[in-house]
Amino acid sequence: MVRDQIGLAYLFARAADTIADTDVIERTQRLTLLKDFQAQFGAEGVQWETVRRIQSLVPHQASAGERTLLQRLEECFQRLHAFTQEDQQRIRLLMMTLTKGMEMDLTVFTGDSAKALRALQTMEELDCYTYYVAGCVGEFWTRMVAAHLPSLTHWNVPEMVQVGVRFGKGLQLTNIVKDLGRDLQRGRCYVPDVLLQRAGLKPTDLLSAHNVARVQPLLRHLIGIARDHLDQGWLYTMAIPSGERRLRLACMWPILFAGETLWRVAESPDVLNPRVNIKMPKSRVYLIMLLTAVTGGSSYVGTAYWGRLRKMVL
Repeated sequence: MVRDQIGLAYLFARAADTIADTDVIERTQRLTLLKDFQAQFGAEGVQWETVRRIQSLVPHQASAGERTLLQRLEECFQRLHAFTQEDQQRIRLLMMTLTKGMEMDLTVFTGDSAKALRALQTMEELDCYTYYVAGCVGEFWTRMVAAHLPSLTHWNVPEMVQVGVRFGKGLQLTNIVKDLGRDLQRGRCYVPDVLLQRAGLKPTDLLSAHNVARVQPLLRHLIGIARDHLDQGWLYTMAIPSGERRLRLACMWPILFAGETLWRVAESPDVLNPRVNIKMPKSRVYLIMLLTAVTGGSSYVGTAYWGRLRKMVL
């Protein structure tokens, strides 16, 4: 019932990400095109000449999928207009917010290599960033499914929106600690400077694997915040009626995967090594999916598994 709306929102998000990450184009030009893209979701509506200007990025895409997406961007906007005004507004609000996180990546971090490494400054700035790039997705998802699924009519939507926001933030913080080493090589340190200073560290100190022991307490602090957010995500998942099995599993799986990932990050001695990809083995992914799918997204089974994971994290 909401697959088309969520699918289109995903394509728009991928298009925005492609614009921001086309690093063969000068940074200020990418920022201009990203803002142009963002403006297409505003009150004035779509400017087709601007969309075609954004499509000038097509030849610069190495991925066939990204080339095709930009080539068909006009079709995406046409499809947006086929939805109800309420659904259009939900997608527009999402894209106006989501792109702010991409703007932060292009303005706070002024280079694309370790030589230009910069850090976020405060915990508030990190919280704002995680809202822009993922928390707002939880907000969008909540409003969309609540508007279309009769089984969710009992939800207090404003309260569930806030829980959904924390759900998204928890997933994004998981990605941040998991990808720390690789992001540093891209000139991006998402560990706020205020935390680094407490440990007597500078952003550039994180480029040396010898400092991993000094960095681990900071990561444990961030992992704890992520775990607390994911606890809220679990409450969100359990608020979905058991009859909505697919929706439950769609929320359950990323939380359990994130819990496994946080545990591996907390235990890894290679968290600063950009050549090491800290991730779950496929066998664990398949095990979690099989266990939860066979039990139909059971509250008992899922909660027991999550309870075990969260105790392992810290």
